[in-house]
Amino acid sequence: MTKRTSFTWSDEREPHKLRTKTIIKEHPGIRALIGLNPFTFLIILFCVGLQVVLAWFLKDQSWWWNVIAAYCIGAFACHTLYVCIHECSHNLVFKNKNMNVISSMIANLPLIFPSAVSFAKYHMKHHSYQGVEELDADMPFRWEAKLIDNSTIGKSIWLLFYPIFQMLRPIRLKEIKLFDAWTVANLIVQIIFTAAIVYFFGVKAVVFLILSFFFSVGLHPLGARWVQEHFLTHGDHQETKSYYGSMNILNLNVGYHNEHHDFPSIPWNKLPQLKKLADNHYENLGYHTSYTKLLFQFLFNREISVYSRTARSNRGGKTVEVKPVPVQNYADTPVI
Repeated sequence: MTKRTSFTWSDEREPHKLRTKTIIKEHPGIRALIGLNPFTFLIILFCVGLQVVLAWFLKDQSWWWNVIAAYCIGAFACHTLYVCIHECSHNLVFKNKNMNVISSMIANLPLIFPSAVSFAKYHMKHHSYQGVEELDADMPFRWEAKLIDNSTIGKSIWLLFYPIFQMLRPIRLKEIKLFDAWTVANLIVQIIFTAAIVYFFGVKAVVFLILSFFFSVGLHPLGARWVQEHFLTHGDHQETKSYYGSMNILNLNVGYHNEHHDFPSIPWNKLPQLKKLADNHYENLGYHTSYTKLLFQFLFNREISVYSRTARSNRGGKTVEVKPVPVQNYADTPVI
């Protein structure tokens, strides 16, 4: 076993911009896929309504029912809302930017923690400066990776409290003004919503919503999405990987991550079409088909740790040709 003690450092640019140019040159018709999907707003309203109804129903139930419901139902609803916030951050729901911000704030309601507005700010930097520590909030802290190490217990704790680690990372970001009027509005709206839930439904209802949020991005098969997207899980240097499993139905195709990074202006419902049209660029890339399998792989494979990421320190570096290399896919049976 080779234990990682640092990130994999690269002086080359992230691979997506060059592949985008190549794909557009070969398949100019892909431009027709760029656009909006207002239907996403209806999904937001449905998931928010579902979480509020469940919070009401569980307010007088035992704590165990709250935990079970949060893990088995609430986590999926919250993860879908998180994906909707992601779509809003790219302005893929409405043409008007403010309507996208408002939509993301509505999607944020059952997630309790006010993060929709700040997410939109630092997520754009993630696309432009993938792996650059001072600009990419998706990159773990060095102390974070060292603290967690490669033990099963450490990685379990990391996933369990992943939202907390994620909330700390924007502190280190440069060139981003985290607080503005929309950030304050996001905070105020969340305080009012949470206070209303406590007043009308009680503390158990809020606990259900908090647990749903933590499970949706933490120690749960859905939490494996964070490993899927940019971890070096295939023993290669491919830093972005897609997921082609059945959970893309509920997760609004968020698993098509290489495709999304290549074309962030294409809404979630058209990403499968993009892959089909340009499959010659994606068919030989490493990918996953089971979040459950990936979760256990991450937890128990000592060669994978929080250090299993590609990092950059020069705002992108030079551009190199992207050549897909056949790799072994950790994808057999799509469990979740």
